[in-house]
Amino acid sequence: MTAHALHGDTQSTALYDIPGPLARRRHLLYGILSTALVLALLGWIVYLLFDTHQFTSAKWTPFEYEGIQDLLLTGLGNTLKAFAYASVLSVALGAVLATGRLSVHRPVRWLATLFVEFFRAMPVLVMIFFIFVALKVQPLPALVAGLTLYNGSVLAEVFRTGVNAVEKGQREAAYALGMRKTQVMTHVLAPQAVRAMLPAIISQLVVALKDTSLGFLITYEEFLHAGKLIASNLDYDLPFIPVVMVISPVYIGMCMLLSWLATWVARRQRRNPKTEAVDVAPADPGTLLPGAPLR
Repeated sequence: MTAHALHGDTQSTALYDIPGPLARRRHLLYGILSTALVLALLGWIVYLLFDTHQFTSAKWTPFEYEGIQDLLLTGLGNTLKAFAYASVLSVALGAVLATGRLSVHRPVRWLATLFVEFFRAMPVLVMIFFIFVALKVQPLPALVAGLTLYNGSVLAEVFRTGVNAVEKGQREAAYALGMRKTQVMTHVLAPQAVRAMLPAIISQLVVALKDTSLGFLITYEEFLHAGKLIASNLDYDLPFIPVVMVISPVYIGMCMLLSWLATWVARRQRRNPKTEAVDVAPADPGTLLPGAPLR
């Protein structure tokens, strides 16, 4: 074997050893067993559903009625409304709190830190109930306020970490060019930090979307509340499982849509000419810099 081949093998196995024939057979066996186990589990679940008569027409007939469909669509619309308000306000609050935590003024930084740590540690349900019961706020504002306080506090830490993750030299170079702190944050740090923060931001928005289901506990007529009304109706033979099988894919689909949106935005940013590397022409050997001595 040549030295070049040895060098190439070393590069390809720098992080792990390439499995041999025996290891590949063992991995194939593990994959087959895992697949069989998952299929067996799914088959057992389907068997239980049929055994408990979850697919009988009596439990699925309600979804054919126009009134039930309107109830579900109204609940879904209310869920999206609460999520839209909470997501926008959470991002805005997170940006304000992150700015406070990055402030050079110590009182502002301490106040922002106290706010973030308090509401980040407080359970969302407790905040929603407190705003709804103690402050006597209507269900939708109470739900949005609770989600905003919690998710905004979490996003504040995401924003602060993303800004601090930008290379320190970029900040120093911007200050050396005479840029003010606001300009450095707006034009240098934030655009670079957003790309790194985007997965964490989307993940937190997914949490906010799922937490909108807590609204049914304060009588807010969102998607889960509509499903609960259908499932608890004795005239339809208590279709709890069918309601779950209808509502769950919708929640999963909305969360996957958010993830797809984040991926699409990230790709758009990579293709943006403003963020792509610019080819710089090589310097002409005959070109002199100002003040350079003649040879």
